[in-house]
Amino acid sequence: MKKIVVFISIAAVAGGCSVYRTYERPDLPVIDSLYQSPQPAGSADTVSLAALSWKELFTDEPLQQLIETGLRNNVDLEVARLKVAEAEAMLRSSKLAYLPSVSLAPQGSVSRPENAGTARSYDLAAAADWELDIFGRLTNAKREAKAALEESEAYRQAVQTQLVATIADSYYTLLMLDEQVSITRRTAENWAENLRVMQALKRAGQTTQMAVAQTEASKLGADASVLTLERQISETENALCALLGIPSQHIGRSTLDAQRFPQELAAGVPLQLLQRRPDVRQSEAALAGAFYAANAARASFYPSITLSGSAGWTNAAGGAISNPGQWLLSAVGSLVQPLFMRGQNAAALKVAKAQQQEALLAFRQSLLDAGMEVNNALVQWQTARRRLTLDEQQIVSLRSAVRSSELLMRYSSQNYLEVLTARQTLLQAELSAVSDRFDEIQGVINLYHALGGGY
Repeated sequence: MKKIVVFISIAAVAGGCSVYRTYERPDLPVIDSLYQSPQPAGSADTVSLAALSWKELFTDEPLQQLIETGLRNNVDLEVARLKVAEAEAMLRSSKLAYLPSVSLAPQGSVSRPENAGTARSYDLAAAADWELDIFGRLTNAKREAKAALEESEAYRQAVQTQLVATIADSYYTLLMLDEQVSITRRTAENWAENLRVMQALKRAGQTTQMAVAQTEASKLGADASVLTLERQISETENALCALLGIPSQHIGRSTLDAQRFPQELAAGVPLQLLQRRPDVRQSEAALAGAFYAANAARASFYPSITLSGSAGWTNAAGGAISNPGQWLLSAVGSLVQPLFMRGQNAAALKVAKAQQQEALLAFRQSLLDAGMEVNNALVQWQTARRRLTLDEQQIVSLRSAVRSSELLMRYSSQNYLEVLTARQTLLQAELSAVSDRFDEIQGVINLYHALGGGY
């Protein structure tokens, strides 16, 4: 008995060095170089844009109502919540594994051998089994379950951040399309007025039928563009309603000009991505789970020790079932040391180590992807702001050019093609300005999402 105790103690000390170690974040030098250097304006601030709640960033009241509806009704988010509940149940189960299992197993039998009387017996007993977690199998299973819960919670948060960003992006897409429809309708109205003028000039003999036809064609083209934009609005509203979990309907909204956002965007420091970005935390939780799975695979090489016992009332001697019985108590201790498992334990450990390396590579790649998305969002926002400045200057110049070309056409022999070209260029510039304004807003949304904001 003493030899067994000594053996168990030595094995516990030897095994505890590996199977009881807790997860530690690996040293990844790539973290410090995730953001481009030199830092874009405002991005080196230690206060990240993601520190704002989505209500603080998206102040448009109709948009806030849409986001709240999506958080209540979205199917993907509800599925993610259920996965968290599943992981919580598994963690509770792994914690209860430290306790003994108790079962009640009453038995009764009736037998009658040839040329003998009937024998009746009964056994009313409760049994209990308790596994001693000397080599960390249960501990690593509990820690792995806890890591799985953290992974599920991070996944839920990732779904929520994506949902908030997608709803906001769809909403601002509608605002952009509304503005483009307004511009195109004004253009179509101008073409209609010009068509009437050209028809009057044609009757007065001051212009040609070709100029009238070109004006009419331009007016019809603008009308067709309005119909196309209205179809895109309807499709975007339908897609947004599906995302919100509501039937297709008109989406109430404000205007693109009414939107206000911070003038300076801060990305914070790269290390903050480890705490804020849900998919990065999900990858790290998966790495921690793989670490504890490898520990559990190592623990399978060590003995499993189980204490079993039973207590009950029995009448094992037979006779009438009403005969008085007696108490039956038993206690058993068992130790099972794997010797030859056909390579199963060794293979399981190799698989667990390989999966741990895979999880490490996935964690590293998630950081690189996060840094790439932050850099892209910053560049998108900055580029759109610079383009908007140029768009405003271009529109002012083109409006002056259109007025000049119209006056020259009416009071001189200037070709109408120059007027047509000037108006088409102005229309494209105004539509480009709206698109660049949306691109600026989208840069804010993308940066907010890339930094892990929205939950």
